[in-house]
Amino acid sequence: MDDVKPKEHGEITEDARRTDHERLVTGSLATDGEERQSWESEWCRLAYWELTQRVGRQFSVRVRAVDVFGGVCAGKDGFCLDALGTKEPQVEQVRKTRAKIGLGVTLSLEADGVWLYNRSQEPVFVSSPALDAAAAKALLVWRVAPGHCLCIFDPSTPPPPISLPHVGPVDPRSVRISFAKGWGPKYSRRDVTACPCWLEVLLAPPS
Repeated sequence: MDDVKPKEHGEITEDARRTDHERLVTGSLATDGEERQSWESEWCRLAYWELTQRVGRQFSVRVRAVDVFGGVCAGKDGFCLDALGTKEPQVEQVRKTRAKIGLGVTLSLEADGVWLYNRSQEPVFVSSPALDAAAAKALLVWRVAPGHCLCIFDPSTPPPPISLPHVGPVDPRSVRISFAKGWGPKYSRRDVTACPCWLEVLLAPPS
């Protein structure tokens, strides 16, 4: 898969590179049975997490492009993370990371796949089975620098069912995006659930 977007769609993405392996828990982390509801016109659903705690309900996406951002912007459409809860996060690392999300990311459904564009001032880190069709024993985490973009899923070549050693089956249509903080063997955070602020993208099953 060509994961580098042409220049007219954003800056070159040489910095969108693999950083580390990830150990995933089985399947999707979405809870309370929402992922089992029937899919209608949405092409994906978003779930926002702070460490191991999901915040708010899933956000259904029906428009072709959606912004996911931190600060409350009056009149701005999209998925506003600060609007999900009325309480200030109690964990300091969550507070600091949420303050860095800013304009966040844009997820765009295009003819050649699902693209992520990093609009924030900090890097984001992405793990998608679609980026690792030939991966052997672990999924990889990709670093996407500010102003760069990355194709995170190509529906024309969906990944096959994946089962990782010591982990089990992995949802091939689930993408994890961590804001500002990476994870993996070279980080103090070994798993995405140790990241202060992260997003799970649940892509609709094929019709």
